[in-house]
Amino acid sequence: MPDRAASRLLHLNRSSGQLRDSRFREFPELLRTDDLVVFNNTRVFPARLYGRRSGAKTRPLSPANPASRDFLKGQIEVLLTRSLSHHPNEWECLVRPGRKIGVGERLFFGEQDQLQAEVLARGSFGERRIRFAPVRDFFAEVERIGHVPLPPYIGRPDAPTDRERYQTIYAREKGSVAAPTAGLHFTPEVLSRMKERGIETAEVTLHVGLGTFQPVREDRVEDHSLHRESYSISTESAEAINRALDGGRRVVAIGTTTVRSLEYSAAKSGRVTATSSETDIFIYPGFEFQVVGALLTNFHLPQSTLLMLVCAFADQQQVLDAYRHAVAERYRFYSYGDCMFVE
Repeated sequence: MPDRAASRLLHLNRSSGQLRDSRFREFPELLRTDDLVVFNNTRVFPARLYGRRSGAKTRPLSPANPASRDFLKGQIEVLLTRSLSHHPNEWECLVRPGRKIGVGERLFFGEQDQLQAEVLARGSFGERRIRFAPVRDFFAEVERIGHVPLPPYIGRPDAPTDRERYQTIYAREKGSVAAPTAGLHFTPEVLSRMKERGIETAEVTLHVGLGTFQPVREDRVEDHSLHRESYSISTESAEAINRALDGGRRVVAIGTTTVRSLEYSAAKSGRVTATSSETDIFIYPGFEFQVVGALLTNFHLPQSTLLMLVCAFADQQQVLDAYRHAVAERYRFYSYGDCMFVE
């Protein structure tokens, strides 16, 4: 298992525009002793399911074609992206091959068909809404037969080690299809060092879904809309964050998902509210931040909403200069990559 804290860290100071190369294990020393550091404690579940389809809604190729039966019951891949809480057993998902799977199609997963589902509705870009047949413990079955949904740019199938590696060490609340990657760098030693320095911490939960990674396809940024993602903030965390704001202390967000939870919660009143809800907040340059004063984040894909959020938090030119520096210095990008601290 690689040393998480050995990742490189690029330190960007917004007021001076200065860049400094560092290592993540030095992160506690970059914090102020009166900072409040907020983590997203969501836990990734093995949301990628491989199975077969019944072929019930597909026209036969040809009775004379012996390959048609295999074609109609071909392998499929389903990535569960969001549980629909108001409809038990119903999920939004991405399916492959998308064009061949229509409404009414039945899907089967596991060697003994442990999970079965029916397609209820179609969306764009391969999206579907499906309903699973009731089972005693849905997540237990998913844990047994599912695969860790590594992002496609990692370029390899998931391995058993990914079940631990693609997870923050403080992950608790199951529900994400992707890790909040800025948190992957933390180790018990780093957290212990923060505690020694007297740095206060709090947690929120945002279950990372399709919206976080959906590329911007609109010509005008303002026309892009995000998928809704579930989030929750406890009374204890809301009180801690509001105390920090009232005291003029800095709130440090670990990852863009934490930023979105906090800023959505505070959008109307400037105060963070204890709640369990959904957010589709889209943060891009011009956004007025009300809570977050510093941000730890990984390096993101071009044309992504994640990169736009970082450009909104810092000056866009500063961020692009930082990315050019990171490329020149061979920083690692994306999920298992290095990170940047923007303050």
